[in-house]
Amino acid sequence: MSALDALISHISRLPGIGKKSATRIAYYLLEHDREIATRLAESIATLHDRVELCTECGRYTEQQPCDVCSDPSRDHRTICVVERAQDAEVIEQSGEFSGLYHVLGGVLSPIDGIGPGELRVSELFDRIGRLGVTEVILATNPSVEGDTTALYLVKMLQERGISCSRLALGLPVGGDLEYADRLTLARSLRGRTRY
Repeated sequence: MSALDALISHISRLPGIGKKSATRIAYYLLEHDREIATRLAESIATLHDRVELCTECGRYTEQQPCDVCSDPSRDHRTICVVERAQDAEVIEQSGEFSGLYHVLGGVLSPIDGIGPGELRVSELFDRIGRLGVTEVILATNPSVEGDTTALYLVKMLQERGISCSRLALGLPVGGDLEYADRLTLARSLRGRTRY
């Protein structure tokens, strides 16, 4: 296998990148300044040495604790629970949430052998007790596993007297009703708000 074919093969294994996109990226790297490829290779090579999980929330960080957990201006009494670190980044980029995050590291999936012990559930309850958290926002994905995980956490949180809420689910802004699937439309109707 040639060096170019090997690079295309490696790039095409990345999520969301097929063989065509991988080929375009590989040719771009070949046709442009060598410095671009060198900087990219250095960034990839040092990624695991520099970035680790925050010991508090489970987000990716280069410092312990991460910038959100160490920020005294954040609301430390509200925690938004997400499945993966990248989910927290999406919410953070919205600029609408000023509390803390907690990354579960996945969702409950008995079929795959993933129970509460395989997720960061006990760490969540440790943080809730230590920080005096009063509200937990559940931001798991609207899937069977995400909903199951949310329901499990709601039961556990309510037993401890902690207020729970779930991200609203429904139609996207600018979306047309005729293109909405039945489940999205049903959730939109159930989660409607009054004016």
